[in-house]
Amino acid sequence: MIKFKSHILVVDDDEGIRDLVKQFLNENGYLITTANSAEDAHEKISLIKFDLIVLDVMMPGKSGLDFTIENKGKIDTPIILLTAKGEAKERIEGLQIGADDYLPKPFEPKELILRIQNILNKTKNKNQKRYIEFDNIKIDLNKLLIIKNNLEYKINNTEKTILEKMINAPGETFSREIIGNLINIEKERSIDVIITRLRKKIEIDPKNPKYLQTIRGVGYVLWVE
Repeated sequence: MIKFKSHILVVDDDEGIRDLVKQFLNENGYLITTANSAEDAHEKISLIKFDLIVLDVMMPGKSGLDFTIENKGKIDTPIILLTAKGEAKERIEGLQIGADDYLPKPFEPKELILRIQNILNKTKNKNQKRYIEFDNIKIDLNKLLIIKNNLEYKINNTEKTILEKMINAPGETFSREIIGNLINIEKERSIDVIITRLRKKIEIDPKNPKYLQTIRGVGYVLWVE
């Protein structure tokens, strides 16, 4: 089963460009949905949550600028504008109304990839939780600390990587394989030892965990209210 990096909506009235961009982004690990107009794109964003939109400016009917104005305040999806003109006035207008980047046509596919990666990395870092507080427990990944009943417990980079993933997906179960891939460890026993060490820092009673629980036969989950 292929695991895609992100889901991107490509909007362009030129079928050749749509297909070219879709093929190139697919080959680089992105899941692509296409739309042939601003109206078509609007319908698709009402049904699907995309990670990014690549949007042509010059289209029949509503332009890419019209689409950006109408939707930027309603959705938090970053937008890259594609423009055939590449004129400074059009680029500035696009950025002023809320586009995150622009790329003049014709463009190098590799440059589009780099711009997509830069925006998605910024979005990911912006949205990532680094601090969480529940009951008498605080997890602060910026300071690499767990504070429990006013006592401080240091966490290392391996523990931080696991907690960062779990904090940003509370209630989601992570298999040993997934955790192992995150921290580059293959031995399940080693992963169990790391989880046990984390429990001692998080749980009031590590032998009867309330928050960092084991889902037998599946993996581990962080339950926080």
